[in-house]
Amino acid sequence: MHPPTPPTSTPPTARVVADRHGRALRNLRISVTDRCNLRCGYCMPEEEYVWLPKSRVLTFEEIERLVSAFTEIGVDRVRLTGGEPLLRRDLHKLVARLARHPRLREVALTTNALLLTEQAPELRAAGLSRITVSLDSLDPNRFHDMTRRNELGRALAGVEAASRAGFAPIKINTVLMAGVNDKELDALLDFARSGGHELRFIEYMDVGGATRWSPDVVVDRDEILARVAARHGTPRPLAGRGSAPADRYTLPDGTVFGVIASTTAPFCGACDRARLTADGHFYACLYAKKGFDLATALREGATDAELLEVLRGNWRARSDRGAEERLGLADRTPLAGRAELADDPRLEMHTRGG
Repeated sequence: MHPPTPPTSTPPTARVVADRHGRALRNLRISVTDRCNLRCGYCMPEEEYVWLPKSRVLTFEEIERLVSAFTEIGVDRVRLTGGEPLLRRDLHKLVARLARHPRLREVALTTNALLLTEQAPELRAAGLSRITVSLDSLDPNRFHDMTRRNELGRALAGVEAASRAGFAPIKINTVLMAGVNDKELDALLDFARSGGHELRFIEYMDVGGATRWSPDVVVDRDEILARVAARHGTPRPLAGRGSAPADRYTLPDGTVFGVIASTTAPFCGACDRARLTADGHFYACLYAKKGFDLATALREGATDAELLEVLRGNWRARSDRGAEERLGLADRTPLAGRAELADDPRLEMHTRGG
């Protein structure tokens, strides 16, 4: 089977809504589950969590309806996240629903790849546009230490399966942490190059769930670029970043890689993304403490017009510059403590999606 053919007719133009800083909403990150099959220290350092009630998790029909409302105010790209999104049963069916939407030009996925070997072909056939894989180590022992699972083999097999299914280039996201996996910088870059993938180094972020975050563990963009240059030659910046989170560079041999410097060099001014939790709460910023409960409105009979008005009002009122505000803190500590996260699990990174 092949991915569905994109619509040939021109979709109706959405009435783009700008926030208080003039930013449009184009990119919606949708968490389809708060569950994960790894326990990465920078996201889920504990073994047990307060999970969302299954009865509150949005159905595919509800997600599709909310996405349609979001496209009315400018969203044209969605990314399915988690937790680990491939834990959601029959995810390819949601992909197929969204891929048929006339206003969406991209349906993407972020995954840890453990379940990609089984699911990559059906995701491709359903119309999934792109895959990003979170992979922080190529060493089996270190992978286990970072994720508390012996699953490196399955992750690498999943990346290979996605390549065979026709996803190219696959983006590889690596959170570099000083004294943890930063010595693998070159090995990870070589791995991405050899597979035709694009590696993106991510600074360790003090988001919800990162209860053990410390500035001492952050490997910043300047250090990453210096270490890449020492072995591979001077990276040359690529133009045209726009609202994308990564600064992209090319090496003398043509290798392209990126750096997402959200911690030390935030890009709030160009941010065009928002997040929808698995239970239907809308967050306009990754660092926001409060969201808006769309699921309750949906389940209590809100019309499409009423949902649309809620979205317009929320985005117009948005003034978030969360990462920049965090950068300005004199004594920067984790966004939320364990007690606060237990009281409000929607603060968790794995609940609202990356």
